Amino acid sequence: MTYRIPDWRTLGLTAAIALVASALFAFSKPAEMRVDGQHLDSDVAPITTVQGKVYVPLRALATAIGGDTYSQGKSGAVTVVRGNQSFKFAVGNRRITVNGMPLTLKRAPFRVRGRVMIGLRAFARAFGVRVGYDHRTSRIDIRTDNSTPTGPQPAE
Repeated sequence: MTYRIPDWRTLGLTAAIALVASALFAFSKPAEMRVDGQHLDSDVAPITTVQGKVYVPLRALATAIGGDTYSQGKSGAVTVVRGNQSFKFAVGNRRITVNGMPLTLKRAPFRVRGRVMIGLRAFARAFGVRVGYDHRTSRIDIRTDNSTPTGPQPAE
């Protein structure tokens, strides 16, 4: 089999697809997080997938709801404590402990640029907060009280 130089149509189509894809990425905005109506900034933006899965930076969100995060660097173990609630896990492991009760997540927590990311629904389950994600506006709402969040419930 010999190498054949692509014709101008193939090159033009490839360039057009690359241009459209890069424009979509350049003009997309990261999801906005709000806790009890207040905007929350984080150095690592939340991650949303096409399937509606939402992953949030744990430390920023835990701090915003009044939690303390402790991590053990070598083992990757992370503990978040908020009042009498505790949430323990290891990065990369689907098994977690919520208030002493073992649970298994669908997807394991992971790191992005040194920050632990966890599924929004797992975070809500661990701390008894209400969450919502509106994919049209790319907005994540977290409510620590009993009011209804805005937007549909996330899949994960």
